[in-house]
Amino acid sequence: MKALRNLRLIGIALATLTLIGMAGFHFIEGWPWFDGFYMVVTTFTTIGYQETHPLSHAGRVFNLALILAGVSLVFLGIGSLTQALLEFELRDFFGRRKMERGIDRLNEHYIICGAGRVGRSAARELARRPAPFVIIEQNETKAARFSAGEWLILVGDATQEQTLRQAHIERARGLVAATTTDATNLYIVLTARGLNPRLKIIARASEDDAEKHLLTAGADSVVSPYHFAGQRIAQSFLRPHVVSFLDTATTHLGIDLEIGEIQVHQGSIFSGKTIETSRIRQDRGVIILAIKREQGMHFNPASEDRIEAGDYLIAMGEPSQLRQLEQMATGQP
Repeated sequence: MKALRNLRLIGIALATLTLIGMAGFHFIEGWPWFDGFYMVVTTFTTIGYQETHPLSHAGRVFNLALILAGVSLVFLGIGSLTQALLEFELRDFFGRRKMERGIDRLNEHYIICGAGRVGRSAARELARRPAPFVIIEQNETKAARFSAGEWLILVGDATQEQTLRQAHIERARGLVAATTTDATNLYIVLTARGLNPRLKIIARASEDDAEKHLLTAGADSVVSPYHFAGQRIAQSFLRPHVVSFLDTATTHLGIDLEIGEIQVHQGSIFSGKTIETSRIRQDRGVIILAIKREQGMHFNPASEDRIEAGDYLIAMGEPSQLRQLEQMATGQP
């Protein structure tokens, strides 16, 4: 901020001028250093006390120059401080207004409850997509850390209906209960499910016993970071190359590759065609790993397997290829 930078420079100039004033009174008038400091402070602050000691002609000339320079710097400092406070308040006000407008425009978005490590990780993945989302965080200090970026942050208690309504939960597509305590996540799931029955809810669980309670409360799925980390460590020992492949395919480590989920809509050019006649692999460079249907997941589909409307294609390819395939699967031009 320019005002803060100016204020810093003025502070340095005032400190330098104070030292010059103390040295001047000491060497011109022979005053003790503290008396010189006292005289400089009363001069700069325009308090108007009498002189600490009688001044000679040279001392008065020096003091006159000190008054002109010091008082000018003090008033400049007051002006810069006022400007800095105004800029801070205005930036904070307009930042909040911009945040509120962004949240009001959300539709078919995701709500992340909790800005901890799990919530931030989910937010980064959604932002990379990109997919619209808003983070609800009760800790104002933690929320302020992310409000300066492009993420939408709502300060509030996610267990309260009013807070979830402010995040427009009635228009949301999904919700992540990612706070650090299972009890809080349980309350969030209960409240969210009551406000939006069609919402997809994913909850974080720290304890093993919490999973069944969260599912009973209305969560569609439950993720345990500790359970996942344990599995990941074991697989890194037992199947390191598989883990390396999955990292590459899901987090863009090394090459531009991604595993995506593509829904086939009614009217799509792929609807009713087999894997071979759709020419997805030949023309788009995308590999179909599985087809998700109501009856379950069909892995490694054969070339004669038929693609129907409503299917979800689990495909692997470059992000641009997957985005193109996703648009074609919607049936839109």
